[in-house]
Amino acid sequence: MVGGPVIETGRLLLRLPQVVDFERYAELMADPEACRHIGGHQPRAAAWRRFLQMPGAWALQGFAMFSVIGKSSGLWLGQAGPWRPDGWPGNEIGWAFHPQAWGHGYATEAAQAAMDWAFTVLDWDEVIHCIAPDNHASQRVAQRLGSRNRGPVRMPEPYADVPCELWGQTRAQWQVRSRAS
Repeated sequence: MVGGPVIETGRLLLRLPQVVDFERYAELMADPEACRHIGGHQPRAAAWRRFLQMPGAWALQGFAMFSVIGKSSGLWLGQAGPWRPDGWPGNEIGWAFHPQAWGHGYATEAAQAAMDWAFTVLDWDEVIHCIAPDNHASQRVAQRLGSRNRGPVRMPEPYADVPCELWGQTRAQWQVRSRAS
């Protein structure tokens, strides 16, 4: 996909997915630990089909997760941004990162930029994050964003039997937090 919004942070570029991002995405999806909370590892052919979800959502909904690119390295680090599949419990800001990007604060930095964009451009009133109860790393990201655990949520099929907690905050809560920082 050509064009679309580009968000720049101190260390990152958030842009629409491009075919050159797929190699690193396939590595993420092949790593059982890295993708255990996002549907499990997948072989390359299945990862390709899943990769195409984001460009498809951009084309049909006008938003989806951004590819997150390291400004200094040019590497695809992961994806973060708005996401609302059919039947989802709300407007989500989600994230998934390549294992080499873990522990550097990229998820928080990218999610902050994506939340600003979703509240401003998409005019969302609140955002959620659907997080597995044992995904402590994503819980810490949600906490750094100012989101709070709202309790268990039932996800749509095929995830209805997967334990999930709903984290989130309103636009007003985000604005208060943003003014305070």
